[in-house]
Amino acid sequence: MIQSSFNQNRSVFFRVLSDDQIWEIKRAAFDILQKTGAKILHKEARQMLKKAGAIVKDDVVKIPEYVVQECIQSAPKGITIFDRNKNRALEVEGRKSYYGTSTASPNTRDALTGEIHETRVKDIARGAMVADALPNIDWVMPMGSSQDVPAFAADVHEFEAVVKNTTKPLVFIGYSKRGFELVYEMAAAVAGGIDKLRAYPFLIAYPEPITPLVFPPEVVDRMFIAADLFMPQIPGPTQQLGATAPVTLAGALALAIAEGLLSLTLVQLRRTGAPCFLSANVSGFDMATTTLSIASPEMSLGLSAQAEVAQSFGLPSWGLAGATDSKLLDAQAGIESAFSILAQGLGGLNLIHDVGYMNGGMICSAEMLVLGNEVVGMAKRFIRGIEVTPETLARDVIQKVGPGGNFLQEEHTFRHFRQELWMPTLMSRQPYGIWQQEGSKDMAVRVQEKVKEILESHKNSQLPDNTLSALEKLKLDGEKELTERYSG
Repeated sequence: MIQSSFNQNRSVFFRVLSDDQIWEIKRAAFDILQKTGAKILHKEARQMLKKAGAIVKDDVVKIPEYVVQECIQSAPKGITIFDRNKNRALEVEGRKSYYGTSTASPNTRDALTGEIHETRVKDIARGAMVADALPNIDWVMPMGSSQDVPAFAADVHEFEAVVKNTTKPLVFIGYSKRGFELVYEMAAAVAGGIDKLRAYPFLIAYPEPITPLVFPPEVVDRMFIAADLFMPQIPGPTQQLGATAPVTLAGALALAIAEGLLSLTLVQLRRTGAPCFLSANVSGFDMATTTLSIASPEMSLGLSAQAEVAQSFGLPSWGLAGATDSKLLDAQAGIESAFSILAQGLGGLNLIHDVGYMNGGMICSAEMLVLGNEVVGMAKRFIRGIEVTPETLARDVIQKVGPGGNFLQEEHTFRHFRQELWMPTLMSRQPYGIWQQEGSKDMAVRVQEKVKEILESHKNSQLPDNTLSALEKLKLDGEKELTERYSG
């Protein structure tokens, strides 16, 4: 007997845009690049674009569609990212979603005391350690922007703090051209040489152009450095609805795709085949407070739609979820974290960052990260869907147990319950009386205790002593060079 396609496991997902809507947004994006153009404040990049066929007038560059289309064709359609130990970690393609931490906040909610203070390198190290211990956090960014080291040398301090405390893949921003180069030198020291880093990339660059349509020289420098090394990068312009982008989501998406395609074009013209995402940060804007919202429903809607356009090109996408505008680990934080994590997972975004943000991105919090880890676990189970096979349909087991029986003692239950039933690590399912006996702890208390437990007991894979020494020397020499170069 032939049973065609009987074994099925369909994941749960949604669509935001129709094929016709995707087409219209793409046409608008190409039109923006060709008729409006962008300010390219990098002389070499302007010359490169002009040679490729763009029209250059002063620092404004208008790019014909055929130039962009050729670059789309040459860009890799899937990227494999490894961990620090050269194990395959992230297959960035299709609708596969991976969640990562928040980053670059000037303030931190202290992992041990709950106090809000300026971010220190120690906070970034703690954030990386907590992320390393959380099974549903797939990759890591420096959780904060350190205020206790020279600003020009923060790159090297933050990279060392993260790479020493997690084996997971890293996404890194960087603050200057030379600092960016030094971070890659440090990553090469960890990997065992630049060739091994390129063969087993565990570091992804994150240069950020300025919306609308401005590419500063230092941002293009970072894009070129990553491209020259054939290292993956995520150019991430931020569209704030009604502020730096049209208030209509369709208009913001057209602008986001235009900026993303221009970033991709710069990378491909610099080095054909260099891995690059089609990325953006479509964000809400609160008209009452004139502040950025990183947890609005429009943000997840826009990012999911942006991902669908990226998928239509076969290119990887970038999301922002697990964040809150709240200042406390409260109901608002839980609601906003859960909504965005599930929505963007259903949207099939590839790398989804900023689990752990609070206060509109101005505070990084290890506690918020731990809460987000719980939500990501729930979302991953939901999105995984239902497997339908002869084994999971369980006809024989149902017949064996019969009316009025139970399935607790069945071998079938033992074989499948760990995969089928998601088990919380923080949420309480205990009877009320037992919950009282154990201290009547709310979610905030349980999260605080989990963070302290991780910091006290978690052990990650340590780097060899010679690598640690090399990192320390590169950091100190780099700090001296960067401070001398940029401070005066």
